Amino acid sequence: MSEAEATPKTGKRVLLANPRGYCAGVDRAVQTVEEALKLYGAPIYVRKQIVHNKHVVQTLEARGAIFVEENEEVPEGATVIFSAHGVAPEVHEQARARSLKAIDATCPLVTKVHHEARRFAADDYDILLIGHEGHEEVIGTAGEAPAHIQLVDGPDDVENVTVRDPEKVVWLSQTTLSVDETLETVARLKKRLPLLQSPPSDDICYATSNRQHVVKEIAAECDVVIVVGSRNSSNSVRLVEVALDAGARAGHLVDFAHEIEDAWLTGADTVGVTSGASVPDELVQQVLAHLAERGFADVQEITTADERLTFSLPQELKRDMKAAAAAARG
Repeated sequence: MSEAEATPKTGKRVLLANPRGYCAGVDRAVQTVEEALKLYGAPIYVRKQIVHNKHVVQTLEARGAIFVEENEEVPEGATVIFSAHGVAPEVHEQARARSLKAIDATCPLVTKVHHEARRFAADDYDILLIGHEGHEEVIGTAGEAPAHIQLVDGPDDVENVTVRDPEKVVWLSQTTLSVDETLETVARLKKRLPLLQSPPSDDICYATSNRQHVVKEIAAECDVVIVVGSRNSSNSVRLVEVALDAGARAGHLVDFAHEIEDAWLTGADTVGVTSGASVPDELVQQVLAHLAERGFADVQEITTADERLTFSLPQELKRDMKAAAAAARG
């Protein structure tokens, strides 16, 4: 019996999912921009949104970060940071051509998938990349070996797959997908391609898996699940889908507490609350305060994992920080 099931249903309550919010890769990426602003001064250019969260982007813009779509928008010789979602090799080449000082804030778990793509392409495998068309992470990974990679956008896309040699094919995935949907896609692929190989280790990141798992634990108890996150955040969108699939009566995605509609809470006794991996916890606390004002003051935190992973800052930034500290001492 889960902790949620063991709780007697008395009055209005909130089941607060843990783990939720920032993952190690997002924390590292946001910190990279903050430290770069301190070290080099504003403006600092960031290619694409550093992470997919409206509040985080607005906060960093207020401190002097300028978000651009492509390297061409960055003045020659300026500093540019690449987002947590990763970039294709040609983006690095463009930066060098414009003499940009590039700092790569790609999540190390995304970098791992890039390494896998290069390795399997070097061995002349066909690579089936499970992911969402147009997502920045997918574009970056596919750019590592475009001649070898084809996108499989969910279970229904499996019938469109063609490979050169059914004995030399491997699947990789975007790190922020629904775990269950990805497993279903792989199962369908294996029916068509029995010798399909799997990545050496799971591509879906620990944080995505953990956040989906705790939502599954609480969903069936919830009249409504509120996920704090932005609409362009793949893992946040997936959390709403997972909640509904696991038995929540309703699910909604909001960036901010004021977006919660009172009608969602009408007749509800239990509200589930979680947040995507790019969401600072202050936004969740604002949602809890908003709910408390509407009678949902009893908050029970449901914990299914203890996350302690951290990633160090990008090497190029750490080197400059060290040099600046030494100069200050000297």
